[in-house]
Amino acid sequence: MSLSTHDPYANYRELTLRGMVLGALITVVFTASNIYLGLKVGLTFASSIPAAVISMAILKFAKGSNILENNMVQTQASAAGTLSSVIFILPGLLMSGYWTGFPFWQTTLLCMAGGILGVIFTIPLRYAMVVKSDLPYPEGVAAAEILKVGSGDGVVGEENADTAQKADSGIGEIVTGGVISGIFSFASNGLRVVADSASLWFKAGASIFQIPMGFSLALLGAGYLVGLASGIAMLVGIAIAWGIAIPYFSATNPQPADMEMVAFAMRLWKEKVRFIGAGTIGIAAIWTLITLLKPTLEGMKMSFRAIKGGEGAALERVEQDLSPKAMIAYALGMMLLLGFSFYHFVADANLPTGTAWLLVVVCTLLAFVIGFLVAAACGYMAGLVGSSSSPISGIGIISVVAISLVLLAIGSANNLFADEGTRNFLVALTLFCGSAVVAVASISNDNLQDLKTGYLIKATPWRQEVALIIGCVVGALVVSSVLELLYAAYGFTGAMPRPDMDPSQALAAPQATLMTTIAKAIFSHSLQWNYILTGIGIGVVLIIINEVLKRSGSKLMLPTLAVGMGIYLPPAINMPIAIGAIMAAFLKRRIGKDEAKQKDAERVGTLFAAGLIVGESLIGVIMALIIALSVTSGGSDSPLALNLDNWGTISEFLGLAFFIGGMLIFIRRVMKTK
Repeated sequence: MSLSTHDPYANYRELTLRGMVLGALITVVFTASNIYLGLKVGLTFASSIPAAVISMAILKFAKGSNILENNMVQTQASAAGTLSSVIFILPGLLMSGYWTGFPFWQTTLLCMAGGILGVIFTIPLRYAMVVKSDLPYPEGVAAAEILKVGSGDGVVGEENADTAQKADSGIGEIVTGGVISGIFSFASNGLRVVADSASLWFKAGASIFQIPMGFSLALLGAGYLVGLASGIAMLVGIAIAWGIAIPYFSATNPQPADMEMVAFAMRLWKEKVRFIGAGTIGIAAIWTLITLLKPTLEGMKMSFRAIKGGEGAALERVEQDLSPKAMIAYALGMMLLLGFSFYHFVADANLPTGTAWLLVVVCTLLAFVIGFLVAAACGYMAGLVGSSSSPISGIGIISVVAISLVLLAIGSANNLFADEGTRNFLVALTLFCGSAVVAVASISNDNLQDLKTGYLIKATPWRQEVALIIGCVVGALVVSSVLELLYAAYGFTGAMPRPDMDPSQALAAPQATLMTTIAKAIFSHSLQWNYILTGIGIGVVLIIINEVLKRSGSKLMLPTLAVGMGIYLPPAINMPIAIGAIMAAFLKRRIGKDEAKQKDAERVGTLFAAGLIVGESLIGVIMALIIALSVTSGGSDSPLALNLDNWGTISEFLGLAFFIGGMLIFIRRVMKTK
């Protein structure tokens, strides 16, 4: 019997030329936007949802467009937009004084090889973490709902009479949520008349405390999708960071006379507490690898059966990944590309031939092995709290520490530290190698979201994986040029291209600054390991608590990764996520136990949450383009800001009012299904 007799999507066109061209154009825009915002404020946005919306808006005018073709466009564009995460390390090569620009082919090949390896590493994880996992994948689920509603296909597999009505109401939920969060985002990030966060700071003795709050409606929507356990765990992380760690450090470290209380507390958080969070994330990532080992091996066995024929030949369309032979070929090819990139990087240092080849081989293996190991952890984090909130920079810290220690041992054994220039070269090589790992990690982080979307709408996995690879190639070709443009326009903190430039206009590149500081500290033996080890200790305790809760049959959970993120990420990001998760639990209880009402309420809530994410993401893209155009033409980096006098407190109250208003509208729309 033909598969098409029971597969209504078997004859749908998926990977089309027009889709790939559209995906490439969206890719260029989103990659450039993400690079700018990441260098400016240290955050990037997940591009899959706005890419899906743009794709549907354009392809609806094309003949024969469908939900699966739109999915391929968003898959390609989101992969490339995510590849911009290499900015969390790569600018450190300029900050360390080793590079004076971004060599096009070195940068491009490094990003391309790392990104494609990230795709390949996620393929055996798809079965374990998408098909057989109950992780929420907030952005992946939201993108699937948007594609279902926007394409007119309704809910996949649903053939009852009210499908069209549900599709219409679904579009209404998305549009309403999008308009509300879009207006807030424009007022906040464009006009600058509404604050996106506010905090209450106070002292008890010498101890400094903060009660933080963020007003992002997109993060509220993400919180609604992640679940109560993760939300509570992030609150625990916030409490550890701002209720214990900062009060302790502020009480035991004298505040400089010329520094304000808030600035002092934030410095303590950046220099001490974030390393505690990185340690917690690190041990949680390792534990995640251990717990996922068995299902991951099952997925790999299932994939490799195709080499011998057997079950692989009979797999249905929705279960077909890239063939194992293709995966091996891609992996080997990308290892060669990485080796080629490292060879040219090391060749500039004029080291002895044997030492140079040793460094090339070791760095290639480090990028490959560490990338493979962090792929599962990054995918898990993305599944837990979403791609936008997943701390890729935390993975970057772990990678830089690991790579630094290996290269430190090699440098000591080969007497490479007698020359200060060689020491600086090893710092730069660490950052270059770490950039490859972040490319792998960021794509792994995003791709499982995309594969979740594909799974929910019955896309063909291998075609989606090809789209991901195309996205990595296009994105890699864009990264170097955009970085070069922005560096020439106004430089980075600690790295200015021209002496007459205004340092206050420089892009902060906060993660790259942190990574460079860590690498230099390790090679100069001045890194304060006690904070990282403290975080590891906290993580071990949390893992034990979570395992005890699991074995006791309790419904309560305390995901260690989420706690680590609560410590590591800015509290203005954590709080709305936690509030959204608590709001979801509250609504579920209020709706009652009627399954039909629960299902309808869940659908409305998911679509409205998706709309909140869409609205802010689209405005983020538009604002990034406006800012980039303004800056490159000699204008302000906030061209639409109204710059009202004495507006700080008012803007915070307006932000709180917007947030509460958004919550109330959200609750009302979900409760009307009762």
